[in-house]
Amino acid sequence: MDIRAGISRRDSLKAGLMASVTALLPGAAQAATGVRGGAMPATPVRWIDDAAPPLSLGQTFGVPWPRGVLRAGKPLSVQGADGTALPSQHWTLATWPDGSIKWTAHALPAGTGQPGALRVVQGKPAAPQAPVLVRELADRIEIQVGALRWSIGRSGNAIIQSAQQGGRTVVGPLTLVASVDSAPEGGTRTPFTGRITSATVEQKGPVRAVVKLTGIHEGQGRQILPFTLRLYAHAGGDHLRIVHSFIFDGDPAKDFISGIGLTAAVPMAGAPHDRHVRLATADDGLFSEAVRPLTGLRRDPGKAVRAAQIAGKAVPMDAMAPGVAKLLDRIPTWGDFDLTQLSADGFSIAKRTQDGHAWVDSVAGSRSQGLGYIGSPQGGAAIATRYFWQRHPSQISIRDAESDMATLTAWLWSPDAKPMDMRSYRGVLGMEGYDAQNEGLDITYEDYEPGWDAATGVARTSELTLWACAATPSADTLAAMAQANAVPPQLMVTPDRIHEAGVFGIWSLPDRSTPMKARIEDQNRNLVDFYVGEVDRRRWYGFWNHGDIMHTYDFDRHVWRYDIGGFAWDNSELSPDLWFWTSVLRTGNAAAFRFAEALTRHTGEVDVYHLGRFKGLGTRHGVQHWSDSSKQPRVSNAMYRRIFYYLTADERAGDLMRDLVTSDLSLEHVEIGRKVPGAERNPLPAGVIDLSFGTMWCSVASAWLTEWERTGDKKWRERLLNGMDSIGRLKYGWLAGSAPYDLKTGRFMGAGDKISISHLNAVFGALEVNAELLDLLDVPRYRTAWLDYCRWFNASPKEWKAKFDQPFGRRNLKEGHSRLTAYVARETGDRELAVRAWKEFLGGDAGLGLSNGDPRVALKGPAYVRPIVEWPDVSTNAASQWGLAAIENLALIPDALADAAK
Repeated sequence: MDIRAGISRRDSLKAGLMASVTALLPGAAQAATGVRGGAMPATPVRWIDDAAPPLSLGQTFGVPWPRGVLRAGKPLSVQGADGTALPSQHWTLATWPDGSIKWTAHALPAGTGQPGALRVVQGKPAAPQAPVLVRELADRIEIQVGALRWSIGRSGNAIIQSAQQGGRTVVGPLTLVASVDSAPEGGTRTPFTGRITSATVEQKGPVRAVVKLTGIHEGQGRQILPFTLRLYAHAGGDHLRIVHSFIFDGDPAKDFISGIGLTAAVPMAGAPHDRHVRLATADDGLFSEAVRPLTGLRRDPGKAVRAAQIAGKAVPMDAMAPGVAKLLDRIPTWGDFDLTQLSADGFSIAKRTQDGHAWVDSVAGSRSQGLGYIGSPQGGAAIATRYFWQRHPSQISIRDAESDMATLTAWLWSPDAKPMDMRSYRGVLGMEGYDAQNEGLDITYEDYEPGWDAATGVARTSELTLWACAATPSADTLAAMAQANAVPPQLMVTPDRIHEAGVFGIWSLPDRSTPMKARIEDQNRNLVDFYVGEVDRRRWYGFWNHGDIMHTYDFDRHVWRYDIGGFAWDNSELSPDLWFWTSVLRTGNAAAFRFAEALTRHTGEVDVYHLGRFKGLGTRHGVQHWSDSSKQPRVSNAMYRRIFYYLTADERAGDLMRDLVTSDLSLEHVEIGRKVPGAERNPLPAGVIDLSFGTMWCSVASAWLTEWERTGDKKWRERLLNGMDSIGRLKYGWLAGSAPYDLKTGRFMGAGDKISISHLNAVFGALEVNAELLDLLDVPRYRTAWLDYCRWFNASPKEWKAKFDQPFGRRNLKEGHSRLTAYVARETGDRELAVRAWKEFLGGDAGLGLSNGDPRVALKGPAYVRPIVEWPDVSTNAASQWGLAAIENLALIPDALADAAK
C-alpha cells in the first residue's frame, strides 16, 4: 500500500500548509481570493514562561511564513491580547526561492509586558511614544531615547563616550579592559585597553537601534584579543544591551588572561552619604549601602534620615540630629566595593575605604545575579552580566566612589581569580607519530597530535546590560533589572504556527494519541529534562565550559567521563544542538529554550576556531573543548545555529553562520582523514580535496543554504546545485561516501564507483539539511542518490548482497538511522519500509531503547525493546539520535507505528 495515498509529499505538504493558514484567517479573510493575495494569517506569539514579565528590556523575535504567503513590502504589526496595536519594528530575515518572505524579525520597546498571547498581523505598526533616533557624526554615533542620549565612539578607546539624562552626564566613558600574565603563577601582568577599528549602524529605529563595533585590545606596544561589540537601544528604555565577543589569539604557553571586562566612569555628585552602592545578591536580594553609611551609628541620625538613605534618596539634612550632623567627617567613607563570584556556589562582597587600606568582608552567599550600581539622587550607572555565576570567575567592582569620578566594572574574568590557563591538559606521552596517536585514540578515544590541540582561535560571547539612571532606582526596580538581565524574557511564535509554516524540514508536534506515542513523548520530555537538570547537578559551569554537556557517563565512578579523552565534553557530537532546538520548536518550553540557547552560545564560539589555520572548523569532543586534534566542519555546522537565529534574530549567531560559508577552504590544509589506517592517499590537483558528503559537505552546505535565504545571493544557490548535481552523477551517489571535491566550483569529481558507508555521515544534520534542500531545489538525480542511501544504510546483509556486489561493511547507530528509512518510506510510499523504520527505532539497536518514566530506568517491553541497566551508561550520542529519530519518525510515518508496535 502506498502511504502517500496517491499524492507526492511535496504536494501534500503544500496543500496542508495552505489549508492550515486559511484556517487561521477570520471569516472575511477566508472569503478573499486566495491567501497569497488576501489578508495575512494572524500569528500567535507567547511568552515562553507563559506569563508577562515584570520587566522587559525590549524584545526581538522571529516569525516564519509559509511559502508564497507574504510578499516584500507588506507592513506588519504586533497586537496585544486585546487587539491594541503595539509599537513595533520589523525586517526580513530570510526569503523563499520564489521571493516570498520566509522569516521576519520583530522588535518591541522596553517595558512591553502585555499579558496573554500577542499576535503578528498585517497592518501598519504603531509608533513608539519616544522613538529611537540615530545620528551619525564624524567622531561619534548618537542614539537618542527620550531624554537619554548615548554617544558611541567611532574610533579610539571610548566605546561609549557618555550617556546624558536631560543634558546631565550620568555615565562617562566606557572602555574595554583586559590584562594578560606571562605565567599562570607569579608572572608579569600587562594591562590592555580596547581600541575601536570600525563602527557600523545596523539599525536606526524607531523601536530598536543597533551599532556594531569591532576592534582589538592594545597595551605596551602589543595587540591582542580582537573583539566585536554590539550595542542595542530600545524605545522606552534607559539602557543599552551589550553583546561582547572576543577571540583568544594569544599563545597558550605564554599568554594567561588575568582579567577581561568593561569599565565605565560614573560622575559622582552630592555628599558621600548621598552616594549609593547596590549589588545584586542571591535571588532578588540586594546589598544596599551608602558611601558614608548613616545607619547603625552610635548616635541615631533620625528615622527620616535613615529611611532616605536606605531608599537611595537625598538625606534631609534639616531632619538630621545635630549630634550626628556635626560629626559626619568622622564617619569613614567607603570608596571601593567588590562582588566576586569565584565558583558556581559562592560569592562574596568586600569593601574598603580607599587604596592602601584593608578590605573588610561584608556579606557572602551562593549565586549572585551579577548587577552593580553606583550613583546618587542625581543619577548613576548600573551594569549587569548575564550568566554571572554560571560563567565564574566573574566580578563587579566599584572604585573611587568617594571621589568626583567613580568607576564601575563588569569583569567577565575576575582579576582576583587565577589567570586563564589555555594550555593543553596533557603531555605528548610518546605520541609523536600517527601509529602511536592511533593507539592513544584506541584507549582513551582521544585523537591527539602535538600542536593540534591549541586554543588559539576560540571565542566567547557575553551579554550585559548597561543602564544610565536619572536617579538611584528603588530596591524593587533594581531587583527587576537584575532578573530581566539574568533570565531575559522571550517571546516565541507558538509551535503549531511554526510547524504550519513548513520551516526547518521534518519535525512533528507532540502526539499522545496512542499509548506507544505517549511513551515516546514521555521519554523525549524526560531526556530533555534530564539534561537540563544535569547542568546543575554536575556543575557544568565555568567561563569556557558553560553551555556544553558531557559525552558519556562512567557508571563505576558515578560521574561523567570528564577526564577521559573523547568521552568528556560533547562538542555537538551527533547533533544534540538539533535535538534540543527541535524539542523547543515543538513545545516552546522555557527551560529547554534557555538550555538550548546556552548550548548554542557555547558550541558556536568555544568549540569553533574563528581565526588561524583551523578557521571555520570545530573540534571533536574531548577533555578540553579544543584538545582533540580532529578539526571538522561537522562541529562548526550552521545547522546547529539556524533555529536559534531565526527564533531570536540574534545578530551574533548570524555572524557565526556567515563566517562558515568559506570554511571548506580550510580543508585544503587540514586533512581530516590523515590518520585513518590503510586509507588511500591518492594525489589530488591543487584546489581539490577529498570531501565526505555528510560530515563535511552537508555541514558547509547548511551555511550556504542559510546565506542564500538570508541574502538572496544566487552564488550560494549555485554552489548548492553544483554539489547536489555532481553527487548525483557518481555511480553510487551518496553510497560512495566521499569524492574529490573542487573548491573553486563546489563540484565533486571522479567515478564514485566504490561504496564507503560511515555510521557518522548522516548524523550531523545531513537528513535535516537534505530535507530542506530537496524541498527547495529540484535536482532529480540527487534525490535518487539520497533516497538510495536512506534505503540501504539499515538494510539487512541479505538484502544488501542481493543488490550490490560490494561488501556489506560495518554499520552502527541503527536506531538513529531509522529516520533515514522513514524518510525514503515517506518519499516513495513504501509501507514495508515504513514498518521497518519503526521496528529499527523501537528495537534500540546501537541506541537508547524505549524506557518509561525516569530516563535512567529501563522498561522491559517487547522483544525488540532492548532493556538497559541505567540510562547514563549510554552516551549523549544515543540520546541525541534517539530524540531526533523519535521526532522525525513521528512526522514522517506516524500511522505505521501501530503496525510496528504489534
